[in-house]
Order: sequence, then structure tokens, then C-alpha cells
Amino acid sequence: MSGLEGFGEHAEELRKRAVRAVLAVAIITTFILTFHIEPYQAAVGADGVTITLYYPAPQPLDNIAAQITWHLRDALVPDTVQLIQTAPGEAFFAQIYIAALVGVAAAMPLIVREAAAFIRPALEEKEIHVSRAISLPAIGLFASGCIFSYYMVVPYILDFLYRYGESAGLVTFLNVIDFVTFVLQFLIAFGISFQLPLAMYAATMSGMVSPDFWKRNARYAIVAIVVFGAVITPDGSGVTMWFIAAPMIALYAAGTAFIMRRARTQSASPDAV
Repeated sequence: MSGLEGFGEHAEELRKRAVRAVLAVAIITTFILTFHIEPYQAAVGADGVTITLYYPAPQPLDNIAAQITWHLRDALVPDTVQLIQTAPGEAFFAQIYIAALVGVAAAMPLIVREAAAFIRPALEEKEIHVSRAISLPAIGLFASGCIFSYYMVVPYILDFLYRYGESAGLVTFLNVIDFVTFVLQFLIAFGISFQLPLAMYAATMSGMVSPDFWKRNARYAIVAIVVFGAVITPDGSGVTMWFIAAPMIALYAAGTAFIMRRARTQSASPDAV
């Protein structure tokens, strides 16, 4: 097989796997933009205990993305701040952003599976084992990062920034696109940053770096993490960046501790995987 033919086969396989992933995201996104979640009260048992069930109903104007938008508004926007749109269609595009993010998150198992299947032929046996071992944890850590950001980071950063306007006696009007983009920015950033321990583990287990590499270079990693936190936070106060940097430093420390412990275990037991 010539190099050109091999490249063509790899390109075709990449196209097929990418199409599957994109199609899955598109289907979920379309569903979120088309259906509305309705509650239904159902009686259970002879004593008449009722439980609330939910089912999707076609309602494009008040869809799931709109429900998520209103939930974000109620949870993250105080009564003194008005969420507005300044041009026709901004609310619609905000819903598209939300639906696309939920689509990517929901399709993440398929995306990870397709990506791992594509790169697996190019990996050595040890690297294949590593790629299989981190697939499910990667999904879990991405979801954990988004949840942590939504409940523990975004509310405090927004409250901190809102206080600037309150201290100046200003009435804050928040554009819906800016609001959604701001929230999604942090959700995605934390979802990705929570992959740090897995990236460290994969690099170590595949032989790219030694286990003690992370401990020896911890000071440089901390500086890089602090700079990253300063870059993606919206203000220059030096306070909000620690909402980003502190969890990442903790993740780096946890990853280093796990890798060092794993290395010690393998040294004590050469047959350990």
C-alpha cells in the first residue's frame, strides 16, 4: 500500500467517525431546540402517593434550551440585574449555544469512543491500554468540571462582578448573549481543565515523561496555571482568577500524588499493569 493510499484510507475513516459524532450532536441539539419538558403527576400505589414524571412535548418556541436559559437566569442573575436582548434573534442564538453545548456533553461518550477507535491503530499495546483506561474517567471528569463550575465558581464570580455596579449605584442590564457566553465559557473551561490529572496519567503511562517529572516541575506548573486563570477571568482584580487556579492546582497535586503512588506500586510489583 502506497503512502498516498494509506493517507486516503485514514482520511476516509476520520471523515466517517467525525460525521457520526457531528450527527449525534446535531440530533441532540435539534431535539433540545424542538421539545419542551412537561411535568406529569402520576399516582403510585393504593395509598395514592403521587410522583412527578417528565416527558418531552413538541414546542419549539418554549423549548428545552429556553427552559435552561430561564433556569440560568433564576439561579445566577439577581433581582437587581435585568437580562435583556438588544437585537432581534439574540435570545434564539443564546438557545442555540446552550443546545449545542448540551448536545456535545450528551454525545461525549460517542465522541470519546470514535476518537479512541480512530487513534488506536497508531498506538502501541501499552498506549492502547492507557487510552481505554481513561475514556470513561474523561467523561466523568468533564461532567464534574461543568457541575463544579456551575455551582461553586460561576455564582461567586458573577456576584463579585455585580457588586461593582451596585457600589457605583448603577442599574445593570445584562445582554442574554453575553450572559450565556460567559457561563458557557466557564463550564467548558472547567470541563477541559478537569482533564488535567488524566492528561498527566496518560503522558506518564505511555512513557512520554517519568513519574517524578510532575513533582520536579510543580513550581512551573503552578505559574502556568495562575497565568491561565488570569487570562480567562474577565476582570483584573486578581481575585476571580483564583476561582480557576486553585481547583487546577489541587487537581495537579492530586494527579501527581496518584502517579507517584502508582509508580511505587509498580516498582514493588513488576507484574502490575
